Amino acid sequence: MSAPSLDLTADGLTLTAALVDVPSVSGAEAPLADAVEAALRSVAGLVVGRDGDTVLARTELGRPRRVVLAGHLDTVPVADNLPSRLDGDRLVGCGTSDMKSGVAVLLRLAAALAADPALADDLTLVCYDNEEVEADRNGLGRVARHLPGWLAADLAVLLEPTTGRVEVGCQGTLRAAVTTRGRRAHSARSWLGENAVHAAAPVLAGLAAYEPRSVTIDGCTYREGLNAVRIAGGVAGNVVPDECRVEVNFRFAPDRSEVDAADHVRAVFAGPDAEVSIVDSAPGALPGLAAPAVRDFVAAVGSTPVAKYGWTDVSRFGALGIPAVNYGPGEPDLAHTREEHVLVPRIAACEAALRAYLTRS
Repeated sequence: MSAPSLDLTADGLTLTAALVDVPSVSGAEAPLADAVEAALRSVAGLVVGRDGDTVLARTELGRPRRVVLAGHLDTVPVADNLPSRLDGDRLVGCGTSDMKSGVAVLLRLAAALAADPALADDLTLVCYDNEEVEADRNGLGRVARHLPGWLAADLAVLLEPTTGRVEVGCQGTLRAAVTTRGRRAHSARSWLGENAVHAAAPVLAGLAAYEPRSVTIDGCTYREGLNAVRIAGGVAGNVVPDECRVEVNFRFAPDRSEVDAADHVRAVFAGPDAEVSIVDSAPGALPGLAAPAVRDFVAAVGSTPVAKYGWTDVSRFGALGIPAVNYGPGEPDLAHTREEHVLVPRIAACEAALRAYLTRS
């Protein structure tokens, strides 16, 4: 599909709605990336680049510091919630909260400040693809491999949904397949087989009984979670199944490494009746509140930092040695839901706070 042109001077509500109304489920971001690239190329004072469906832009004003503003273009699958619609002071639709309202703020700031002498820091803008899927497909990770110079900065701000609060660090995430096996048989002679789906009952019982821990780091409390997210098993309506696979997602506190997280999941399902294989993994990020750039940002926006529940690319910037925070207008509790929406006043409030920080006004 061809994407409409984007007016980066439109108000935050109008621009957010325009972004939302271009569907961009992970892996299908090209039309939206094309529209974003075209819009940024029309802004004086920006150098624009592209890697796959990630659009990059930066100022080159010779400022002493550089700040990255980053947001992902992709969404989870649409849940009968497109096109967007305005309901009072709420803009409803897939991606409104996670995180096209944040991308709208990023783009409006780029258009307004790229050539503004009041800009205190050089800016880099990163609008990237495939954040909502496996870590090895992540567009920001691809840029880090292909064009690492584009990400060099003194601070990165991920415009993830945070309800206008500063959320620091992030949870790590791990997906594992827990497989039980049996022996096929005709269901009329089930005593001749071993039912792998029935054998998965202890796996599900263990998940239901699991007690996640909470960890407080630098005054920020991270809550862990271990949950089944998918289950598959069965051959046919008259066959005792010989395999059942339960996919689990472990969201772990950033004091655990990926190796520690994998060992923990294997320990939870230890026993002769289940096989555990790690499918996907990405590390968490510590709060990083000791970094001067983070302290300055927190003070500038007047927010008490809290832990980020969920994985974000703060982790990736942290691995590159770049202090990073999450700060955006969306509501994290609404991410990935049918009822996803963003409060319109928060879009303007978030933009105003970032503009004040970037111009030191």
